Amino acid sequence: MKTKRFFALWAVIMILSLVGGCATVGHDFPSSAAEHIVLNKTTQTDILKMLGEPWRVGIENGRTTWTYGYYKYRVFGEADTKDLIIVFNPDKTVASYNYNTTR
Repeated sequence: MKTKRFFALWAVIMILSLVGGCATVGHDFPSSAAEHIVLNKTTQTDILKMLGEPWRVGIENGRTTWTYGYYKYRVFGEADTKDLIIVFNPDKTVASYNYNTTR
C-alpha cells in the first residue's frame, strides 16, 4: 500500500513539474548596459563595475571575449533570452560587442 502511495505522489509531482516547469541558465544582467559601452574607450574594469563577473570567458581570433547571458526557457510559452558578447583589444578596451534579446 505504501508503494502505491509513493508512486502516485511521485507521478503527481512529475506532472506538476512538467506543467509549470522552466529552466534558467546564466546570470541576469541589466539590459541597459550595452548603451553605455564606447568602443576603444570602455575598459574591462568599467565592464566589471557595470555588470560584474562575466558568465563565460573565451578567445576569438586571439582576443579575450566575455559573455553575459541569461536564458529562461519554459515548457509552455516563449523563452526569455538575452546575451551580451564583448571582445576586447589587447589594451583591455572594448573592440566590439553584440547584444541580442528576445524581449
